Amino acid sequence: MKAEEKTFFGHPWGLATLFGTEMWERFSFYGMRAVLAAFLMAPAIRNGLGLPEATAFAIVGVYQGMVYLTALPGGWLADRVLGARRAVLLGGVIIMSGHISMAIPVRSPVFVYLGLLLIVSGTGLLKPNVSGMVGYLYREDQDARRDSGFSLFYMGINIGALAGISLTPVLAGDRNWHLAFGSAAVGMALGLIWYTLGKRSLHGAGERVPQPLSAEERRGAVKWVLVGLVTLAVLAALLAVTGLFTEDGVTWTVTAIIALITIFYLSYIMHGGHGITPLERRRFGAYIYLFFAAVIFWMIFDLAPGPVTDFAMKSVDLTFFGFTIPAGWTQNFNSLFVIVFSPVFAAIWLTRWGSRVSAPLKFTFALFMAGLSFVVLATAANVASGGVRVSILWLMVMYLMQTVGELTLSPVGLSVSTKLAPHHFKGQILGVWFLAAALGDAIGGQTYRLTGFLSLTQYYLVLGGVALVAGLILLMFVRRLKALMGDEDVAPGQALTH
Repeated sequence: MKAEEKTFFGHPWGLATLFGTEMWERFSFYGMRAVLAAFLMAPAIRNGLGLPEATAFAIVGVYQGMVYLTALPGGWLADRVLGARRAVLLGGVIIMSGHISMAIPVRSPVFVYLGLLLIVSGTGLLKPNVSGMVGYLYREDQDARRDSGFSLFYMGINIGALAGISLTPVLAGDRNWHLAFGSAAVGMALGLIWYTLGKRSLHGAGERVPQPLSAEERRGAVKWVLVGLVTLAVLAALLAVTGLFTEDGVTWTVTAIIALITIFYLSYIMHGGHGITPLERRRFGAYIYLFFAAVIFWMIFDLAPGPVTDFAMKSVDLTFFGFTIPAGWTQNFNSLFVIVFSPVFAAIWLTRWGSRVSAPLKFTFALFMAGLSFVVLATAANVASGGVRVSILWLMVMYLMQTVGELTLSPVGLSVSTKLAPHHFKGQILGVWFLAAALGDAIGGQTYRLTGFLSLTQYYLVLGGVALVAGLILLMFVRRLKALMGDEDVAPGQALTH
């Protein structure tokens, strides 16, 4: 970087370009997500789709899961076909188109579901590649500056989330859903404008296609795409013939597909014929334990826009410092806590104590925080079952505990992924890490069906108990996992999952 070149808090100005792009993309993502479940459940008289709660929450969960699942093909397309820079631009255009589709004020749900599909596809292209481009701004020997740059980048994610969640519930009210969806489209448009205007500051970062497909590989890729499309068409036809081509039938099917893809991909890495060494297999075996711990964590954490916000709307006194806030605003507690506590945790991980606590132990702690947060929520639900609205402080405590868990698991998860991935999968490991969120979100979306035979208090206790039991099991294997990992100190990178 030249001495006279404009900088962004001491970093290359290209970081400002990527910071703003991701900030506006997260504005659109979290802003739409903040009101999605409420829109799906709202009756037709309030311009909603009138779906049952369990179905609405399943759609939200599967939607979130698909967003993270598409990071794998999105990363592959950037590496082999488009290059990261074009992938981000194309992804942003597709995301904006999806929000525009959802903003069309018609009764039919067709444009809503089309919009969700477009957002899923576009996010798969944009999210992993805009994150990867941050790394391209620094030389390989600039680890400390790169980590600092990712810290700023992660701050942009949370600023965007905070702004989106603050605006859309106000615009939506109890019937203006399409106006809120339109604001998400505007946010993504602003991100695209910022990205396009700042392309010179990237100095070629992400422009090159790292491993372009050969002619033979291109033919093979086209064949597999066609096979995939035909398979989806056949599956849709089977669902239609059996009467299962409904919202519930599709969400169950997609959840099963995400689970199968996850199992297949992890098995392929462990046992596929690609030259993985015994040491790499042993280390990746340890990673799989941590991977499924992350699945359980995200299963609970990403219930925020569904069952948790629904509980806030129905059972929480939303008076905050003398003002009555929209229920969707409660999701902002996480963003606020992340912004406040991220520097604290970054400092802790740089201390001797941070390096002494192993990755498995950090994951264990995160599971305990997730489990205990739902014990708190179950207690609040039990109090509210008497017909009273509980204090918003219950939700603040729950979100604080989850945020502490997130800041313990998410940055460490990305770092340990890069350290334990077999050599041939180093470039794909970010997509593998996103699979944990994909599977956790999809399963989490289905869990509200348990309220068909459990009370709300019991439902939250069961999920909290699952996380606590998983934490205890992981705690029992901490020493074993450290041995499999080679007992290395794992210095956390920056959390990019959310």
